[in-house]
Amino acid sequence: MILGQFHQNLPLAIIRPTMVTSTYKEPFSGWIEGARTMDGVITAYGKGRLKSFLGHPNSILDVIPADMVVNSIIMAMVTHANKSSQIIFHVGSSLRNPMKLTSLSNFTSRYFTQNPWIDRNGKSINVHNLEIFSSIASFQAYMDIRYILPLKVLWLANLVLCQYYRGIYINHNRKVRVVMRLVDLYKPYVFFTGSFDDSNTEKLRVAIRESDVDVNLFYFDPRCIDWEDYIMNTHIPGLRKYSMKP
Repeated sequence: MILGQFHQNLPLAIIRPTMVTSTYKEPFSGWIEGARTMDGVITAYGKGRLKSFLGHPNSILDVIPADMVVNSIIMAMVTHANKSSQIIFHVGSSLRNPMKLTSLSNFTSRYFTQNPWIDRNGKSINVHNLEIFSSIASFQAYMDIRYILPLKVLWLANLVLCQYYRGIYINHNRKVRVVMRLVDLYKPYVFFTGSFDDSNTEKLRVAIRESDVDVNLFYFDPRCIDWEDYIMNTHIPGLRKYSMKP
């Protein structure tokens, strides 16, 4: 590692956050810029564009709110300011407070059932439970039979009928492409069942608790997060307010 070789006597602390989500508290809860990581799936589902997805039932979504990442950076700087050693901090939740993919699916489904998305035409989007396939083969077979094969038939019908169903074909083809793009993007993560060792970060939390620092001000312990409450009452409302567009 270049930084490790050339930092010489300078203190070096590397922060490696996992999937960064909307703020937990500061500057206010739910703040987010853009739709990143798992937000693409949440957005597509809420807008009625995603009815199925894939993933291992025991997959852990290692996420951490943005303000906790910032607090960990500040505390790492303070703690290691006068040390010449190098250290890596994994800042995540998979080891201390894991959230499974199935839990996120459940929370998201419940939220949009209770608070449906309204499209640009003023129409309320009704959603159904997200169907999750545990293997790529089963998901691909489902997509082929349910969507891709009918699309090919529709494409042939357009050739015969002088593009009579062109609008319908374009609309459905776009939805299928969105789903397949999301699957390709998230495939490495939705089958990952491991967790990241955050021992150094935990030692940092212990050191902060034993110091004079106000731990309520510089919080970054994921164990305080109630995922159901955070996803349904903070993250998705924030995503909806600041990122989702009609």
